[in-house]
Amino acid sequence: MLNPFDDSYFMRQAILEANKAFDANEVPVGAVVVAGNQVIGRGYNLTEKLHDVTAHAEIQALTAAANFLGAKYLKECTLYVTLEPCPMCAGALYWSQIGKVCYGASDEKRGSTRHHPSLYHPSTDLQGGIEAEPCVHLLRTFFEGKR
Repeated sequence: MLNPFDDSYFMRQAILEANKAFDANEVPVGAVVVAGNQVIGRGYNLTEKLHDVTAHAEIQALTAAANFLGAKYLKECTLYVTLEPCPMCAGALYWSQIGKVCYGASDEKRGSTRHHPSLYHPSTDLQGGIEAEPCVHLLRTFFEGKR
């Protein structure tokens, strides 16, 4: 039987969060943290609204997940994020010891997987390109509207 709760399903949940950022005139990046096929943390970029450079989608989702679990380590969890994490977020993911990170669009300029792979915890599984096309489309649409 096909599992409806696969990586594509949860990335689409992250895309819903990214749309919230888009609607708020924030860079459209969204993230969800999943444990046992349940979303336990959600987040989207809030850097403009909060005037906080650390208010990335990943940080918002990690904080929500840690609060849900009442624990700082997320070893049995997966983060789904629409854009490859930056070095700051990769560092936070390292400290959370998250089990898996799935991202949609690659970030050639600021992405951490190619430029800073040692920022990830050794036990963290990385997977890119999940639902990449809609993630890239949302980002392009946002930045084309800024030009």
